[in-house]
Amino acid sequence: MTGRPATLLDETLLAWRDVRDGIIAEVRNIPARHFEFRPTPETRSVRELVQHILEVAMMMTGELTRPDTDLHRAPWPKLLALYARPAWRATTKPALLKLLRSQLADGDRRFRAQGELALYQLITQFDGTPGTKFTWLQHGIAQEMYHRGQLATYARLLGLVPALTRTIQGG
Repeated sequence: MTGRPATLLDETLLAWRDVRDGIIAEVRNIPARHFEFRPTPETRSVRELVQHILEVAMMMTGELTRPDTDLHRAPWPKLLALYARPAWRATTKPALLKLLRSQLADGDRRFRAQGELALYQLITQFDGTPGTKFTWLQHGIAQEMYHRGQLATYARLLGLVPALTRTIQGG
């Protein structure tokens, strides 16, 4: 899409693209030799964090573009497993970067194919409260932004300047 967003769906997908482009920049910034780095034993490694971003995005796209969205059809790990195999198979930096791009393109295509009105459908969210598909799409975008911040923190812990900071500084 080019120009000004014409619809709320356009605006939302543009926001998702902006967040995902930032994630891609942060992933590109971290050398492949650091992809198994984890700040503490309890936290995800860089690779695992990127795989998690992808698995949630794949589940979100898959569920929210179904006519019968049901976030309670299975427990969280099983629901992810319905969609996330490509994320789990991508274990190298090039494979993860490629999947970050292709998953976003697939999500964009699928959300546009179902149309904006479908996103106003009411669903039961994970916490049991009602919401629209739009609400959960926004949640998914926010979740990616949260993890983008984690990647920037990982970069700092590795002695790197985060990609966004370099951009702001003009580098």
